[in-house]
Amino acid sequence: MEIDLGKLPFDLDFHPSDNLVAAGLITGQFLLYRYAAESTPQRLLEVNAHTESCRALRFVNEGRAVITGSPDCSILATDTETGTTVVRLENSHEAAVNRIVNLTESTIASGDDEGCIKVQTRSEFSEDELLSVVIMKNGRKVICGTQTGTLLLYSWGFFKDCSDRFVDLSPNSVDALLKLDEDRVITGSENGIISLVGILPNRIIQPIAEHSEYPVERLAFSHDRKFLGSISHDQTLKLWDLEDLLQGSGNTMSNHSAVSDSDSDGWMLMIVSQNLLKVVTETTR
Repeated sequence: MEIDLGKLPFDLDFHPSDNLVAAGLITGQFLLYRYAAESTPQRLLEVNAHTESCRALRFVNEGRAVITGSPDCSILATDTETGTTVVRLENSHEAAVNRIVNLTESTIASGDDEGCIKVQTRSEFSEDELLSVVIMKNGRKVICGTQTGTLLLYSWGFFKDCSDRFVDLSPNSVDALLKLDEDRVITGSENGIISLVGILPNRIIQPIAEHSEYPVERLAFSHDRKFLGSISHDQTLKLWDLEDLLQGSGNTMSNHSAVSDSDSDGWMLMIVSQNLLKVVTETTR
């Protein structure tokens, strides 16, 4: 299933409980679609969210709103039913807003190009540029994708230097990572290949899809984990049947929760910025 977005996409997110997917574009717009397995996706909204590109996008408040961030330094909340503005924060950062992460149903964290996020800890400077990050092994390992195609593995609580390197993954940069379960991660690479990779033991299980010849910018699961979404420089959002992709990979879906990334109480934010891994945590009282 493919959706021609017409412009270069920067981010995508799936609704937490409905068959809706949104994509942020280089034009500053975000698009909202309804999808189904046997029909053509229907565009529901086209919102002119920002004066510059829409780099970051997340559903919040049980999917009733979409939060977007932009290099124009603003953060916008838009009603998903009407497309009207709920609230806009002008000058929310002093630099371009590059990432938005859900902390709770009604709370987000945002990061900008200058690394304007409070750090409790960070890694040593890496020789390789870090592009993507996921947490695996029940919160015990942090996996970073790099410009050279190597995966860096950090042990939780020991972030100064990586504990392991997966150097035989690919000669192409690993631009996107998405945890399938505690032992497997889906990678999106510079050459457009989407692969299933095992972590500890480190192994390439198999390539599972090819988005295009361009870099895979983002990967995300639908709310029911039936579809894998990918966006790339070909201006296309693709929805892949996950069960079909995983056939022949040894087994299919694991019953591990997709959100149990840490054993700690409270929230946690992992950021890759240039050559550093940054960790922000806050415990609940």
